[in-house]
Amino acid sequence: MAVQNGADFEDYLPLMAHKLGGEGLITELCNGFQLLMDTERGLITFDSLKKNSVLLGLQELRDDELQSMIKEGDMDGDGGLNQMEFCVLMFRLSPDLMHDSQVLLEEALLQELKNGAF
Repeated sequence: MAVQNGADFEDYLPLMAHKLGGEGLITELCNGFQLLMDTERGLITFDSLKKNSVLLGLQELRDDELQSMIKEGDMDGDGGLNQMEFCVLMFRLSPDLMHDSQVLLEEALLQELKNGAF
């Protein structure tokens, strides 16, 4: 991932999640998707990502790195990222956020077990 001011992009998602909460984070990710998508296709394509990468401070990424981002998140093989694929990719690119999510899930499950819900 690109480094900006000495911090990786993935450092910002846990901070955003903490400040905005889960629903706020999803709203912001959806807004980010809207900024990056090709409006005709309704997907983030290589071309739309390259064109709009400056909005995220990713203008220094090479074409092959942008292609890799699309390929990594493209679960249905249509050559672009739909909104769900984009959100999933953003979570996957943030190991700290994934870890925090797992911890919260485990705590919730333990609480449910204590309450006899299962």
